[in-house]
Amino acid sequence: SGINAEYVVKIAQSKEAVVSTQSTGATVNVSAQNVHEAGKGAFTGEISCGMALDCGAKYTILGHSERRHVFGESNKQIGAKTAAALRAGLTVIACIGEKEEERESGKTMDVCTEQLQAFKENIGDWNKVVIAYEPVWAIGTGKVATPEIAQETHEQIRAWISANVSPDVGAAVRIIYGGSVNGKNCGELARQPDIDGFLVGGASLKPEFVDIINVNA
Repeated sequence: SGINAEYVVKIAQSKEAVVSTQSTGATVNVSAQNVHEAGKGAFTGEISCGMALDCGAKYTILGHSERRHVFGESNKQIGAKTAAALRAGLTVIACIGEKEEERESGKTMDVCTEQLQAFKENIGDWNKVVIAYEPVWAIGTGKVATPEIAQETHEQIRAWISANVSPDVGAAVRIIYGGSVNGKNCGELARQPDIDGFLVGGASLKPEFVDIINVNA
């Protein structure tokens, strides 16, 4: 519900951007879009967990489809990043999701559970984890999973976590949806019992973002 809502802003990694966000006094948390698994070293252009924390971030997104499919990050590397982020004290927004051809061939949960397994192997405290289901075919395309499709997949994800981690974790973990969420479709999506929030991309730059934030107010 709106009373217990939590708002996390993902930003490009610059300290100036974080300071600007913090200076507004708004009740929000800041998330890095990605971190590297190494604490230090010759990794030009990468952001360490320590750098993210130094900028005021409390969260980091890991496993986003663009990191997987554009930058070639494997489940193994994403798992290592997850372990590093949790050790550093960051909360992880763990992204999973299938490509269009994988959904059409009936492999949605095969893909999602393989990705979930890589996260699971590197998570000690599930209170520091949010699962984000983002069907790749719906990210930035204008396509959106119907509420029924999204709910069905979220329900299956929750069932997998209940069976493979614990029923308590399955019941408590937040599973949020991302993929062309906008002011028009957020209400029906939010009413689904296993959708606990949204990971919003393009719509966060538009006035309708206020409608998404207030969907359960």
